[in-house]
Amino acid sequence: MQNRIVFRSLREIEKAAANFLELAGNHKIIALYGSMGAGKTTFTKALCKVLGVVDGVNSPTFSIINEYLKADGSPVYHFDFYRIDKLSEAFDIGFEEYVYSGELCIIEWPEKIEQILPDDTLKVQISVLDDESREITF
Repeated sequence: MQNRIVFRSLREIEKAAANFLELAGNHKIIALYGSMGAGKTTFTKALCKVLGVVDGVNSPTFSIINEYLKADGSPVYHFDFYRIDKLSEAFDIGFEEYVYSGELCIIEWPEKIEQILPDDTLKVQISVLDDESREITF
């Protein structure tokens, strides 16, 4: 069964993020698929806010990975693979150590590393609808 969440504005995004986290259950690896500008980073910011991240959340486009701390001190790893050209670049940053750490990993542009995503990765599609609202399916 596929889950679907739609939010029409940024005012609704935190509610959508909380709903998503509830439905996502115990998944630790979340792969966000969507076109440029679909809202992957914005949704990641909302997820982190709901999780109690106290750090500023920004796209790790140039650094590939950012680490944020939740209020309880546990990390959230945020990857952006948009700029990588070779799979070896994911290995070079220790991607496997992160995804098998048991901590939450949120991945933007996962299609660039599809072949090394763990089997239990929750694949999430973010789409822009005709009225500019966002649809999240997983």
